[in-house]
Amino acid sequence: MKKAIFISYAWTSGTHREWVRLLAIQLRLLGYTVQIDSTVEYGASLSNFMREVTEADRVLMIVDENYVERADRLPESGVGIENRWIRSVFKEKSASWLSVLFVNNPSYLLPAWLIDQQPKGFNFNSNADLNKFPGIEQMDDLWRWIEGLPADKAHALSAARLLERTARIEKIDAMRDPANYASPALEGRVTFQYKDYAHYTLGHGEYEFKVNFSDRGFGSVYVYIDSGLKAIGLVTASDFDRQTVETFLRPGRTAEPNVGQSIVMMNALGALCIMKIEGGQAEINTDVHVPAAVTFSYQILVGR
Repeated sequence: MKKAIFISYAWTSGTHREWVRLLAIQLRLLGYTVQIDSTVEYGASLSNFMREVTEADRVLMIVDENYVERADRLPESGVGIENRWIRSVFKEKSASWLSVLFVNNPSYLLPAWLIDQQPKGFNFNSNADLNKFPGIEQMDDLWRWIEGLPADKAHALSAARLLERTARIEKIDAMRDPANYASPALEGRVTFQYKDYAHYTLGHGEYEFKVNFSDRGFGSVYVYIDSGLKAIGLVTASDFDRQTVETFLRPGRTAEPNVGQSIVMMNALGALCIMKIEGGQAEINTDVHVPAAVTFSYQILVGR
C-alpha cells in the first residue's frame, strides 16, 4: 500500500517553495501519496488540511531558519499550527514517523519543543562555495528511511534501480493494453506487431472485425479467422468489384496474402471488410530485436 507523506514547511521564499514542490514531485515518482498544501483546492479549509498531519504514515519537516522562527514565535502561523498538531500526537507515534530535512539551515536549528526528541535528520543544505549540493545520495537515504530499510547499503538496491525495474514492468503492462491493438475507425492504415498481442480489432459494434496474423514467409503472412471472423478469402483479381467481393470468401481457416494483395473478411454478423497487405517486417534477433510486423490498409463496407 502506498505510504502517505505529509510535508510541513514554511513559505520562506518563492525559491524555497519551488524546492519543496520539486521534492514532492520526486516522492510521487517513487510511488508515495504526498500531502502538501499546494494540493488543497481553492476555497478548501487549510485548517482541516493541517489536521491531516496526525494521520499521515510519515511526516517530513522541512526546517530552514524561518521555519524555526515561525514554530517558536508565531503559534498562529501555518507552521505554528502544524507543529501544534504534530506535537499533540508525537509521543504516540513510532520513531520513524517524523523526520527533519535541514535546508538553508547550516546550524541544524530545530523548533524548541523538538530539540530533546532527537528526530531523524537529513542534511539537504547546500554550500555553493564548496560545490556541495543535495542530490541522489540524500534522496536515496530519505527513501530508505521512509521504507524502514537499514541505513547499511552494502547489499541494498537503490531507489533508482527499483524505479528502473518498475519502468520495465509498466512498459510490458502498457503493451498488453488492448487499446493499443484496436482501430475503431471504419477505414484506415495500421502497422501491427502481431506477436505482441493475439489479434487486432478493426471497426466497432456490428462492424467489428478481430484479425489474427502469423509469419508465412518473406513478403507474406497468414491471416486467420480464429478470433471470431466467420469467413475469409484471398482476393485473386487485381481489379475487383466491391459489390461482388464476397464471392472470394472461402470456408477455410486462413488466407495467405502477399504484400500488395487484398483479402475480404466477414464477421459473425455478416458484415464485410476489405484489407490490403501493404508491407511486412520479419522478426530480427540480433543485438537489437526488431519485432515481426504487418502493415495493412482496410475499409469496412458499411451497408453491405
